[in-house]
Amino acid sequence: MLYHAYEVQRSMLNGISAWASISSEMLSSPANPFRQVGTVPMAAHALDVFAHATASYGKPAFGITEIEVDGKVWPVIEATVVNRPFGDLKRFRLDGVDDDRPKLLIVAPMSGHYATLLRGTVRRMLQKFEVYITDWADASTVPLHEGHFDLDDYIDYLMEFLEYIEGVSNGGKGGRRPHMLAVCQPSVPAFAATALLNQHKSPATPATLTMMGGPIDTRESPTSVNDHAMNRPIEWFRHSVIATVPANYRGAGRKVYPGFMQLSAFMSMNLQSHMMSHYEMFKHLTRGDQESAQATKDFYDEYRAVCDMTAEFYLQTVEEVFQKHSIPNGTFKHKGEVVDLTQITDTALLAIEGERDDISGLGQTRAALKLASGLPEDKKQYFMAEGAGHYGIFNGSRWRKMIAPVVEEFIGRFS
Repeated sequence: MLYHAYEVQRSMLNGISAWASISSEMLSSPANPFRQVGTVPMAAHALDVFAHATASYGKPAFGITEIEVDGKVWPVIEATVVNRPFGDLKRFRLDGVDDDRPKLLIVAPMSGHYATLLRGTVRRMLQKFEVYITDWADASTVPLHEGHFDLDDYIDYLMEFLEYIEGVSNGGKGGRRPHMLAVCQPSVPAFAATALLNQHKSPATPATLTMMGGPIDTRESPTSVNDHAMNRPIEWFRHSVIATVPANYRGAGRKVYPGFMQLSAFMSMNLQSHMMSHYEMFKHLTRGDQESAQATKDFYDEYRAVCDMTAEFYLQTVEEVFQKHSIPNGTFKHKGEVVDLTQITDTALLAIEGERDDISGLGQTRAALKLASGLPEDKKQYFMAEGAGHYGIFNGSRWRKMIAPVVEEFIGRFS
């Protein structure tokens, strides 16, 4: 019923959004002789903001066609190099460059948003690396016959992707290991995959792992997200937030945690801030500052483009990461095998946190450095980005100017 109610609401809002958009265009059209009279311009801008706020959004494109490196513009080639039911591996490389540069796997969150949320991360890292990224599928589009996908499968995908990148890098010769960067939630499976690869002495063991704003130990500086996960038993989540995909989707019948619920939760956490952002958009439009208004629109185009995750992945993550604290307690298992973090001896670790992160509090990611007790201290590094919130860790000016150089220097040291 939950998903069906959402579909009804979405259909209604789509109609209202379309009406508001058409009305805004009519009021501001050069063909309208009254477009500059009285409150008409203000009404047109208000309708524009309303139309944007109520529209529904599909999966965005990365849209990275070129970047500038050292004053020269290079075309960018995007390709899907590994195709899997619940997520693909995408590669971005510069056309015309003999790409002997280090290979970096960026692990995008499976947390209700598409991997394109990390578009700015990919663009910045392309200046120094050949970039790969996990492009997770919307669970509502994956047919039931493809089976299930849980936290164990997520870890398997990461190890498979690393093996692919290592094979491409070396052409079977060995000796050139990939690097991995995990943003937010995937810090946990990336950390576990790294431990398993170290433990099994795999040639695909990453040379470095960078974890950014990840919930390694949520007992450190718990946030409202952590409190929400801790204050209710797992059965509450199973019965209250899990829905069945309706018949009009390819994944009909699959149990999922809907993306629209994740978006509602995040919006409600900072509702006043989101309302002020839209009010500022309205003011930018009334002043004729189209560039600033468009920047806000671009952010929300991405932010409101959401996807579903499988129920088994969501519930296992809530239980193991936020309730049982299995990673810091040393009890986390991958398909029955205990993940021994002390076995990380050959992968340098960088933990990055934002001073104002209200999703993963200070200390939660840094905990990984202590848990990897078998790793020499000179292979560990911590960086706290002053003034950065959760999204500022991997996007925006602080990411580009303050954080990315730290990541580049760290990876360069162990390449």
